[in-house]
This record gives sequence, structure tokens and C-alpha cells, in this order.
Amino acid sequence: MDGVEIHGPSADRFDEILTPEALAFTATLQREFGARRLELLRARQERQAELSAGGTLDFLPETRHVRESEWRVAPPAPGLEDRRVEITGPVDRKMTINALNSGAKVWLADFEDANAPTWENTVNGQLNLRDALDRTIDFSSGGKDYALRPDEELATIVVRPRGWHLEEKHLTLDGEPFSGSLVDFGLYFFHSAKRQIAKGKGPYFYLPKMESHLEARLWNDVFVRAQELLGVPRGTIRATVLIETYPAAFEMEEILHELREHSAGLNAGRWDYLFSVIKKFRTRGREFLLPERNAVTMTAPFMRAYTELLVRTCHRRGAHAIGGMAAFIPSRRDPEVNRVALEKVTADKTRESGDGFDGSWVAHPDLVPVCREVFDSVLGERPNQLDRLREDVSVSAADLLAVSKTPGEITEAGLRNNVDVALRYLAAWMGGQGAVAIHNLMEDAATAEISRSQIWQWIHNDIRLADTGAVVTKELVERIIEEELAGIAAEPGYDAERYAQATALFKEVALDDDFAEFLTLPAYARMP
Repeated sequence: MDGVEIHGPSADRFDEILTPEALAFTATLQREFGARRLELLRARQERQAELSAGGTLDFLPETRHVRESEWRVAPPAPGLEDRRVEITGPVDRKMTINALNSGAKVWLADFEDANAPTWENTVNGQLNLRDALDRTIDFSSGGKDYALRPDEELATIVVRPRGWHLEEKHLTLDGEPFSGSLVDFGLYFFHSAKRQIAKGKGPYFYLPKMESHLEARLWNDVFVRAQELLGVPRGTIRATVLIETYPAAFEMEEILHELREHSAGLNAGRWDYLFSVIKKFRTRGREFLLPERNAVTMTAPFMRAYTELLVRTCHRRGAHAIGGMAAFIPSRRDPEVNRVALEKVTADKTRESGDGFDGSWVAHPDLVPVCREVFDSVLGERPNQLDRLREDVSVSAADLLAVSKTPGEITEAGLRNNVDVALRYLAAWMGGQGAVAIHNLMEDAATAEISRSQIWQWIHNDIRLADTGAVVTKELVERIIEEELAGIAAEPGYDAERYAQATALFKEVALDDDFAEFLTLPAYARMP
């Protein structure tokens, strides 16, 4: 094909996805929108330089007219009217079946933070989704067979492509890598959009990591062009945007406005949001210093401001507001662990439903009934609570920026947990696994980002640990790395080579003087 080259290995049935027609469609999107993507990434760097030089975030004066005028997004699309429970997970074959069968209303089929973007995962994920829509998917493991329930019992598929910052090195156009976003979107839309439409729904997406309404405008233009190229009626696509970067919290209205004919609402992406807070103001001293990650709850003032503004913004514009992740994984062996964790999950979902959210996320099928029961108690037979306008909410820029009011400490135990989780996660990621069960929590790239960015911030602010009095230095962290590795090495299945890769990567993104924008960028460079 003209200008397109495949650099990844071939495998069984890959030719069904990597057809000349599908690659030509995706190449058209890359040719028409690739340059704009790069311009927007440069704009991110310019904004970061302004913040590092002492600038701040605020609601944009140039878009005041958008915030003050009357408009609404498109009405909820078929299969997205009721979103009281959404389950997230990677697009491997077993997860595809389990998520669709889980009883959740929506499955976020994840090519992003819960997926390590090996070429095999990328292409097989597309095959799995297409097979699921064709009802030809099955899976067997450990003597157990997995198959889909009837269509009317399945969750609605909503695909999360990679963020604008990630590339797909296994596909090049005129010698340059494709956008990972456009590969994930393009291949899915080409192969599966009309399959979803035939089932009475449509091609739906979750859009991650955006930092401005101009990035949302780019997605909207991609949607318009893709629908035009394949003869799909304009407005059939619907997209929910994750508000998971600090700048995006100040542009929620504008993001909805840019996508309004394709908008399905906003989601409070809490873990990446915390990472973005650290990243954006990492050079600004202790004013933007967070306590250890397990101490930061959704009741922290700046997190309350963010979530309440999100609900008010969405409902004012007729859009769904979807709550954050419950990452707990129930234990088969420890009922006390389950009891304590499920109390926290229930309290979290009760807070969200009480605040007006229309639904929320879980990471494990066993949590679907827990979340559903909480939202059922508020919603009853209603599909959502879009009628709760939350006009009582008034959030200022200062409220969103009030990081320093967050209670909590920084302890050696917290530091060790960050090191341990990051090493375990990166080792799994380098082995092709993007969603990893660690200490009864489902960890993904977002939580690994918090772990390493907190350590970087603590080192650069001479933080003294509350429990030991030790100052966090590179030398202390390196000693803890060795001690945590020694414990991991004693566990069954330890892979010395993979942990050596993970350790080198972790030291680069947590201990270098220069802060890596995303740990997945150097990690992907190391991936075959």
C-alpha cells in the first residue's frame, strides 16, 4: 500500500484486521490529522513551560462566551441511556467475554492504560472486539469454557484508544510512525462501527489524556471525517471524555462544546488526575505537594471541587457524568480484606451517586453488583439523574488549585509501596500485561505514574518521612529499591531479566533530574 509499512510480526488472523482497505482508511486519517496532533503536543510543551516558569491555570477568558451561552450536547445514544455501572479492562479474549457478561451496563474496552501496547495486543484486541460483535468469540482455560450471554444481557462496548501522545511504531506512513490514537480508532471504526450499528447501538469511545478543548476539536474533526468516509450518518459516534488532566478541569464546558454532536459526557479519571497535578506543578515546591497516594481521597478539597464541577457542568449541558474507578479486587482467601475494602467501595459509590453522578467504574466483575446496588437505590427505574442540575455548586479556579489543603502524611511505608507497585507493574507491562493485580488492587499505567511521579517530587522537595524522620533522597530510594526487589525475588515466578528492565526504567522515570512526561514513552521504546 502507498506509503504504509507494517513492522510488527504477523500472527494468525492478523490479515483479517490489517486489510489493505482498513490500512488505507487509517492512513487517510493519519495524513489529514497527523500534523495537527503534533502541533497540539507542542502546545502542551509550551503550556508546561509557562507553568514551570510560575504561570497558573484558570478558566479561559477567550471562551467565556461558550460557558455563558445556552447549548446542549446530543441526547443519549442507544445503549448509553443507562450507565449506572461501567466495567473497565483490557481487550484480551477472556476479559472481553467476562466484561460483556458482567452485568455492567457499559464495558470500557481499553487499548490505553490497562493495555500494554505490544503489536500482538493491539491487533488481537481488534479481532476480539470484532469477534464479540459477530458472536464468534469463545475462550477455554483451566478446564473452564467462556462464552457470551444473549445480546440483550451484554454490556455496551465503548472503546478507549490510546492518548494523543502515543505513537504506533509497528505501522509507519512514509517512514513516520502512526498516531496510536488513530490506529486504535481507525481499525475499530473500519471493522466494527457498522457491526455495532447493526445491533442497534453505535461506535462509542472514551477519549483519554486530553489537555485542552482544541484536542477535543481534533477528535471531533476525526469523527466527522471517518463517518463521511464510511457513509455513517454524522453524529452516530459518541464519545465520553476522561477529565484526567489538570488543564482539562478548567475546560470542561469547552470540551463538551467541541464534541457536542458526538458527546456522551465526561468521566472523573481520578488516578491520572492526581498524576497530572504533580506533573504540571512539579517545579513549584510544596504548594502542590501531595501526601502518599493511599492517603489522598476523593474528599480532599481540591478533588471535591473537581468532581462537583464535573457533575454540574455535565448536567447543565445534558451530558452524563461518570464517576471514578473502584480498583479493589476481591480476595478468595481473606474475608476481612474484602469486608474492609467493600465498605470503602460502597462509601465511595454512595458519595458519587449522592453527588449526582449517573454511574461509576469498577475494575472487577465481583464489584458490579456492589456499584449497581448503590446506584439502584438512588436511580430506581430512572436511567440517570441528568435532572439534578447541581445549581448549588460554585467552584472557582482557586478551589481547583487548593492542593495544599489535602490532609495526609508521607511515610516510609508509603514510599515503599510506591516503589513496590511501580516495579511490579513495570515488570508486567514489559511482559505485555497492562492491567495487573497487586495487593488486591487493579493497577494500571495511571497508578504507576502516580507512584513514580510522587517519588520524583519528594526527592526534589527534600521531604522528611513522617514515621522515620529520614529525608527522601535518590540514595534512600535506591536502597529501598534493592530491598523491595529482594523481597520480590523470593516469590514464585520471579523473572530476573524482566525485573532488571523494570528497575532500569523505574530509575529513569523516578530518579533522573529531567521528568519524563509519561513513563509509557520510554517503556514503549524498550518494547519489541
